[in-house]
Amino acid sequence: MDLSIVVPLFNEDESLTELMAWIERVMTANQYSYEVIMVDDGSTDNSWEVISTLRTKNNAVRGIRFQRNYGKSAALNEGFKAAQGDVIITMDADMQDSPDEIPELQRMIAEEGYDMVSGWKKKRYDNALTKNLPSKLFNAAARRSSGIQLHDFNCGLKAYKRKVVKSIEVYGEMHRYIPVLAKWAGFRKIGEKVVEHRPRKYGVTKFGWERFVNGFLDLGSIMFVGKFGKRPMHFFGLWGSVVFFAGICIWIYLGIAKFAFQQYNMTDRPLFYIGLISLVIGTQLFLAGFIGELISRNAADRNTYLVEERLGDKSNVAEN
Repeated sequence: MDLSIVVPLFNEDESLTELMAWIERVMTANQYSYEVIMVDDGSTDNSWEVISTLRTKNNAVRGIRFQRNYGKSAALNEGFKAAQGDVIITMDADMQDSPDEIPELQRMIAEEGYDMVSGWKKKRYDNALTKNLPSKLFNAAARRSSGIQLHDFNCGLKAYKRKVVKSIEVYGEMHRYIPVLAKWAGFRKIGEKVVEHRPRKYGVTKFGWERFVNGFLDLGSIMFVGKFGKRPMHFFGLWGSVVFFAGICIWIYLGIAKFAFQQYNMTDRPLFYIGLISLVIGTQLFLAGFIGELISRNAADRNTYLVEERLGDKSNVAEN
């Protein structure tokens, strides 16, 4: 199968029929073998009924329905699990992503050898103050933190090699950071393509201001987990030792001041409390490192590693 198109959706019954007709035209024109996986993230409208109707008309349509709303990341993760195509395309269901971009995205993966290609909505039709400006700040922070030079991390229109989506797990609200997840999984050739951003035709946005706060929190989380997820003591133990050592130095100084220079009323000095707090915090950080190590070593995937290739070994390897 050439393509799997994964469409996460929530209350998008107005747009699904038109979107599917457009996708069908593009697939037919380019003679792709394909599937369209529509993941209904607990919609309360008639989205699932529309998907069921589309399935009766075209066997390439597949549907996944959640019992309740879990979020875009969960929908993408389930879509990735179900995808069978050599190239996986993700796009939103609100008609702001153009299916006409699919052939070029597919070509960049299949012919130019990219592991992943992210869309860049260079010209946007969103509100400049509430969406465009925060998005620019968010993308600048993500570029600086991850080292991945993309202009639009959160663009819903992306293309992947199948091996990429089978090697990552998207959870929480990590759909914004799939390029970072791919990089941490060892996929380095990540490209970008300017794509059309169409004015919203149906419905309203499903994301509010909280997504920007959550976005920066998730960025810190994913950077930490990616670097220290399997060795938490290297982080907590290091800083615990530094803070504890600072507390010891303060107490040594206070002890010398009291016994050698006969200075009294040590408990009235702010430095006394700084030293005491440093000892406590240092100990807590160190213990957090130990607990993190215990959790990490007892996790189900503690010894799961992505193997690119084996020679002389018939063991199963990561899917190509």
